[in-house]
Amino acid sequence: MDDPYQNNINQQGETYPTYGEGGEYTYPYQTDYPHQEEEDAASDATEGHDEDEQMYEGEYQGVPHPDEIKEARRAARREARMKARMAAEVEEETLPDQYESIMEDCGHGRFQWTLFTVLGLALMADGVECFVVSFALPSAEKDMCLSNADKGMLGLIVYVGMMIGAVLWGGLADKLGRRQCLLYALAINCIFSFLSCFAQSYGFFIFFRLCSGIGIGGSIPVVYTYYAEFLQMDKRGEHLSWLCLFWMLGGLYASFLAWGIIPHYGWGFSMGTEFQFHSWRVFVLVCFLPSVAALAGLVFMPESPRFLLETARHDEAWMILKQVHDTNWRAKGEPERVFQVSQIKMPEAQDDEFIEIQSETGTAFQRFMVRHMTLVKQVMKNLMSLAAPDLRLHGLFIAIVWFTMAFSYYGLGAWFPDQIKYLQFEEYESNVKLFHREKVERFHFNFTLQNQVHKEGEYIHDRFINIEIRNVKFEESLFENCYFEDIRSTDTFFENCTLKNTVFYNTDLWEDSKFINCKLENTTFLHPKKGCHLNFQEENDILIYLVSFLGSLSVIPGNIVAGLLMDKIGRLKIIGGSMLGSAVCTFFLLLCFSQWAVVFFQCLFFAAGAAAWNGIEVVTVELYPASKRATAFGVLNGTCKLAAIISTFTFGKFIGITKIIPIILSFSALVCGGLLAFKLPETREVILQ
Repeated sequence: MDDPYQNNINQQGETYPTYGEGGEYTYPYQTDYPHQEEEDAASDATEGHDEDEQMYEGEYQGVPHPDEIKEARRAARREARMKARMAAEVEEETLPDQYESIMEDCGHGRFQWTLFTVLGLALMADGVECFVVSFALPSAEKDMCLSNADKGMLGLIVYVGMMIGAVLWGGLADKLGRRQCLLYALAINCIFSFLSCFAQSYGFFIFFRLCSGIGIGGSIPVVYTYYAEFLQMDKRGEHLSWLCLFWMLGGLYASFLAWGIIPHYGWGFSMGTEFQFHSWRVFVLVCFLPSVAALAGLVFMPESPRFLLETARHDEAWMILKQVHDTNWRAKGEPERVFQVSQIKMPEAQDDEFIEIQSETGTAFQRFMVRHMTLVKQVMKNLMSLAAPDLRLHGLFIAIVWFTMAFSYYGLGAWFPDQIKYLQFEEYESNVKLFHREKVERFHFNFTLQNQVHKEGEYIHDRFINIEIRNVKFEESLFENCYFEDIRSTDTFFENCTLKNTVFYNTDLWEDSKFINCKLENTTFLHPKKGCHLNFQEENDILIYLVSFLGSLSVIPGNIVAGLLMDKIGRLKIIGGSMLGSAVCTFFLLLCFSQWAVVFFQCLFFAAGAAAWNGIEVVTVELYPASKRATAFGVLNGTCKLAAIISTFTFGKFIGITKIIPIILSFSALVCGGLLAFKLPETREVILQ
């Protein structure tokens, strides 16, 4: 009889044809199955025979058993499906793995250190921005005659701008590029910081500082994202931690300049009474120099190749990686070393490019609007993608850690100098001199009146000429036929007083603000002074500058510890241990009964908490994929600034009332965030996705 399996004899040991050979998927597709009639005939021929006793007739001819053929085909199909799945997984992981290998081949050298310096200056500019207003405020409030409400708004407006800037530039950096957005942000900061130096009115000054904050707000999320994409895995944690040192240098720079410039009134100048440029404006002017230096250096730096690969700009990315490779190895004395990468894998998912209206179908304005509306939609889509199921839980945890850490750090950071001022004020008030029912007639006051309270006094035909009156209060007193000329006052008020036939000439004692429930009979105010009195010896206490300087200096040990241990013990232990250590330090604040005790415990608190900032910034960079990295960092840094606004406002309300509530709030926030930090994923040995 005919062998029903003879069609398969010649195919033994050969590869079966596959569907889509050379394509993405490789599934076996058999073209040589036996005909159904032949299989039925074979079944009839062997019917009734005992298979155990009957030997297969094709065995002597070397023909495989039909069951073996079927099983081989099934195994081939299973193997093909397995290979297809594995190929898809490998394809998904190829770009991060290959990029990590390329960065290892490029090495760590001159290029990274140059970029480190440039980005460090940008980070330093952010640190300076956090201190500028607080140092300039004691002088600016007098120069522009600010009320308490205006002072509070000016103190918070920088954080509002930085919060907006962090979200804005972080989102744009994932669509326009890290370098390009950082250039825009630094340029905006430079322009509006410069303009704020010359703003004479409160409205313009607060607007310029808001815009300046929006500019510099993008520095932290963009800088860390930008630098991380030029680092290999085993260098990432350490060198991102060293980068944090520049923020501390910004605080040192600002406090040192404030200490050296603001108390020198003679460093300023004036043009009539309308334009005043006092020394605090000189301080604001020199504070934007780090931003200018960073902007100049960034012009010579390339874009992140990781971002370019995400946007399908393969050739540009390859050229930059070659530049990094050649720069590093030439500096190490190996110029002959060749960059061997010839092809770089692309990410599978690419965002759609901008929709462009052709010139014949739309105007230039329409094309402009379409491009920018498309950009806005892409940024919003990327922002909403942070709530995806695979990112949602970890994103919530890390946001809470950011918030609690910033709530305590910025809140106590503002509370420390305010508490010192309050302790100074208490000491000052304890030495107040009280004058009751004094009667002074035809006397010439030509000396400073300071820290005094005059009750039910009578001043007849007295002259107050070219003097300073500081922290003086007249209550229920009579001024008759008196003459005030060229008076400079600070915290001086007349309450329930009677003034008859009295003249005020060239003084800053204004009828609508300095006289409370007073009777003014035939009283004249001639040529009132523009602006307010500036007294730098009294109103700009050197101790306040010293407090900020020492606070910034105390961060150095924490940064060093974080840099040395970040890649050894892991990010989570650094964050959690540092936050819990800071929580313990807050309890010692209950022992602060003097100015120097506050200074000491402030330094202790900042030193203990510095490492946590390094750790959370490193984890944020490593946790998110390249297409969402800057966006996520911007949102989290915006959350940090929101916490700063809330805590600064809240803690300020308890100055002079109680210090227990700020301490309890800080302790609770740090413990909560520190414990939750251990629930975050460890990213120490994770390749940047």
